[in-house]
Parts: sequence; structure tokens; C-alpha cells
Amino acid sequence: MSQAPAQTVTARTEPLAGVVVLELGSFITGPYAGLLLADLGATVIKIERPEGDPFRSFRGGQYSPNFVAYNRNKRSVKLDLSSPADREVFLAMADQADVVLENFRPGGLDKLGIGCDVLRARNPRLVYCAIAGFPPGSESIDRPAFDAIGQAQSGMLNAFLDPEDPEVRGPTIADQVAGMYACYGILGALAGRAANGEGRRVDVNMAETAMSFMPDFFASFTREGTLMESTTRAAYSHTFAFRCADGELVGVQLSSPEKFWQSFTKALQASELAADERFSNRGARIQNFKVLTEVLRGYFAKQPREYWLKALTDADVPHSAVRRVDEVMADPALQACGTFRTVTHPEMGDVTCIERPVLFDGGREPTRYPPPVLGEHTAEVLRELGIDPAAPTQQAR
Repeated sequence: MSQAPAQTVTARTEPLAGVVVLELGSFITGPYAGLLLADLGATVIKIERPEGDPFRSFRGGQYSPNFVAYNRNKRSVKLDLSSPADREVFLAMADQADVVLENFRPGGLDKLGIGCDVLRARNPRLVYCAIAGFPPGSESIDRPAFDAIGQAQSGMLNAFLDPEDPEVRGPTIADQVAGMYACYGILGALAGRAANGEGRRVDVNMAETAMSFMPDFFASFTREGTLMESTTRAAYSHTFAFRCADGELVGVQLSSPEKFWQSFTKALQASELAADERFSNRGARIQNFKVLTEVLRGYFAKQPREYWLKALTDADVPHSAVRRVDEVMADPALQACGTFRTVTHPEMGDVTCIERPVLFDGGREPTRYPPPVLGEHTAEVLRELGIDPAAPTQQAR
């Protein structure tokens, strides 16, 4: 593998130690893939345009929470790829890299003369990964794409929306899923290169990766002709959210084992539910799921959340308090196992990061770097790679 810049070479035993990744990513899909690779020990060099990743200024300034969320463990190099001089700098960097990762619209780098074919002709061991919004051949291929577009194209958004009140809620999903599959493809290509010495081109798109993330919806249609709706999965898996007497929420998932339904009715002290023909077996409960949900809400409205958490725990029913982010961060177990780590940037102050959720041999290396400020490492990275940092356009900055 290519030699990492000297500053990052340590005695680390992380799986991707020594792998050099050039990330030309903005917003979420590319940066999330880069984040996953960085968390596995790769040296990820984020190549940013002069104005920076647009996520930097998403809430004003140049260090928004949105940018911080997806860019720890990276080093920032500022290049203007519309400039011939900076394109030459990028080419020299790519000659020494293991991976180039980008989420431009298809063909964007080809138009600049620094696309996959050019880079891999110069560096045959290079793994080149491009993340697009739409599948090849789609009539939408050249259109802009963000998370909701990927969800809408794939059928995922339909699975989340209330058809009576179609309001988009919750975190981005298609963006992160595309980044995860990009990382997955890159890791596969690197494994193959270890065997044959050859790089690969890796292509993923938001629509297909989001589809791949919900295979049961497609299997239900192809096997049974069932078009699963926004509540179908909840009905099949007996999944509920209930508001308790104190206004707090509890989430419950009974899944398919009958023992959990029986334990649930005992926890509610509701033997009448077990005797009700509408709810007497799983099929009946699925058929009458909306009615069942309304009936159960009446039970939970009678007692505060702590009462129900104890009752459900004692009955061994799968459940959890529906927690806010502040409650999650205060969890003693998460604090004890090091889920969160605070690192300090010399200019931007403390940054709290969610540590990599994957452990190797029972452990994980802590976050190495806070998210960088724009162009923070330009000169030092270029020097480490043997590239003159005083190129004409660099001098002007």
C-alpha cells in the first residue's frame, strides 16, 4: 500500500493503517464514506475547493455541527481544481494514493481531465470510488440528488411517510447508506488488490443502495404481491410507541415469538386481550393492528413511564424508553464504554465525537483528529508527499 504521510505513521494496528485516501466529497455521502475509512485507520486527506465543503457553512461560519459530524480523523487540503496548477498538484497526490473517493455528479472529474481513467492510467493500483444519486442509464442521472431524493427514488420514503400527512421526519438515511456501501465497495477492492495488485473502479448510487437496505419490502412484493406501506412492517413485527401518563414515550417490539405477546399482556395485566378474538393470534393482530394500537394506548396512558419500564422488564418484554439525544449521552453504560470522546481543535475548541462502533479484539482506537478547518493541512501534507507547497495558486492563499 502507498506510504502514508510521515506524521500519521505510528505503531497503530488499525486495519487500514497505511492506506491513503483522497476524499473529494461534500455534504454527506462522500464524507461519510471517508469517515468510515478514517475510523478504520486510513489516512484520509479531504480535498476541498477554495470555499470549502458546503456543509461547513450550513449553519453559518465554517465549522457547522453538520460538517463536524462527518469529518473527524481527516486532514484538509485546499485545492482549486479549476486551476491547471492545482490539478497538477492533485494528480501528483493521486499518484501516491490508494483510494480516490468522490461524490460529484457523474463525469464531473472527467470534464476536468482528472477522472478515473486518467488517474488509474497513472496509478494502476488506485481504487477509484464514485458515488452518484441515480443508477446508470437513469433519466435523472445528471440531476442533483440529496437524501430525500434517494429515499423517494428507492421506495424508502414511501415506507416512512404517513399517507394522510406526508411530512418528512428523522435523520438522513439514504445519504449514510450510500456512504456505507461505498466504504464496503472500497474495502472489497482493497482486499482484491492485496491478492492481485490491481486497483478497481467502484460505483455506487443512492437509489440502489437505499433499495438494498430494505430487501424485505421488495421480497414481499415479488413473493406475495404485497406492497408494504408505512405501517406494514410495524404490524408484522408488532412494533409500537406509546405515550405514558407522564407524557413520556416507550417503544415496544414483540416481533413474531408468541411468548412475547403473552408476556406483554401479563405485564399490562390485560388477560382480556389474550381472550379477544381480534388479537388471539399473530395473524389476527396483524389484520387488526390499527385497532390493537388504539386499545393498547389506553393501557399505557394510565401509568407513568417508569412504571411501564419496570413492568416490561420484569416480564422480559423487548422495550426501551424513547430517549432524546441528551438522555442517550447521559447513559452511564455508554459513558463507561467510551462511546463519546471529546477532542480539542486548537482554533475551534472542544468537539465531542461518536467513536467508531466497531471493536477489534475488544477495543477501538480513539479519535485521532478533530474535524479540520479549511485548508489546515495543505502545506504539511504536500511536503510529506514530496510536492512543492509553493505552487503558483498555493502562494496566492
